[in-house]
Amino acid sequence: MRTYSLAVDGMGGDKAPKAIVEGVCRACAAGDLQILLTGDEAILETELAHFPKVRKYIEIIHAPQAIPMDAKPKEIFDKYPDSSMIKAAELVSQGLAEALISAGNTGALILASAQTIPRIRGVHRTALAAVYPTSNALERKDIFSLILDVGANIIVDRDHMIHFALMGNAYAQKVTGLERPLVGLLNMGSENNKGGPKYIEVNRILESLPQINFYGNIEGSDLMKGIVDVVVTEGFCGNIAVKTMEGVAEAAMGLGRLAFRKKLIWKLGMMMLSGGIRQVKKISDYQEYGGAPILGLEKLVLKCHGRSTPRAIDNAIKLAVKCTRDDLVSTMKSAINSFEQEFTRPDYDHITGFDT
Repeated sequence: MRTYSLAVDGMGGDKAPKAIVEGVCRACAAGDLQILLTGDEAILETELAHFPKVRKYIEIIHAPQAIPMDAKPKEIFDKYPDSSMIKAAELVSQGLAEALISAGNTGALILASAQTIPRIRGVHRTALAAVYPTSNALERKDIFSLILDVGANIIVDRDHMIHFALMGNAYAQKVTGLERPLVGLLNMGSENNKGGPKYIEVNRILESLPQINFYGNIEGSDLMKGIVDVVVTEGFCGNIAVKTMEGVAEAAMGLGRLAFRKKLIWKLGMMMLSGGIRQVKKISDYQEYGGAPILGLEKLVLKCHGRSTPRAIDNAIKLAVKCTRDDLVSTMKSAINSFEQEFTRPDYDHITGFDT
């Protein structure tokens, strides 16, 4: 049985290090892992003492600093050079770990990964992807769609968006097992002449790529329907879309609680629906899918929710193992290389940073 080596930021997240350590130890019960756990050695040793059966699978890499959740990403290398997050990224860049998992500051993780782990050749902007629940119009095995970018960049150019589509397509293939995921471009209208010159060009190119099963433009009202498996957009729009969906979900739950308090007949109705509500909550729970991938790097990076519980960390590690085992990065590389050979692109060598 192959052993997978993963770097885990032991001090990142609202519930670190306790929840992180417990999640790591749950995952190690399978016996096919070698976890490089970064953070304050004394603190981590104290937490690990509760899990002696799996201790042999975990190596602590001492990192005395932790990056605060409200830290400014551009300051992390100056203020927190010995942080658990940066140390974990360095372990991956040095080839000592195959993937990086962190529940820490999102912007810091994007920047730390981008400055430490090489990008896939030809890729000049990474993308932060997210999965979200839909009404599953395509009747897939699960109800989730993937959307990218949701915040690693604000605005990107045509070829970057094509890369997002190729990487999202590869991710959906490997993680969900779909041979031909359906890819849509988030736009202000369904017609292929909407969105201005850049979006018209992206639409045209995606339509012409044989490796992409392109649906065409989708509107914001289509997101929750699940009419595509992968949604391509820029970080500005993607971030707003995801946060809007989160807000709608919270508002719906709040209205349900309000209804429960108001009238007896509403209470009875809510009680009858309670089983279904619990099921919806379960399948839409961030803990179920573990982490959101940062795509475009030579190694996999997973960003876990800041409030990640042990179950969320356990599932993130399982996801990292699956992506590593199925060689996700090589699939993305192949797709990007094929595109680069077919299309002439302008020189983007001056682009080195991220809009964090």
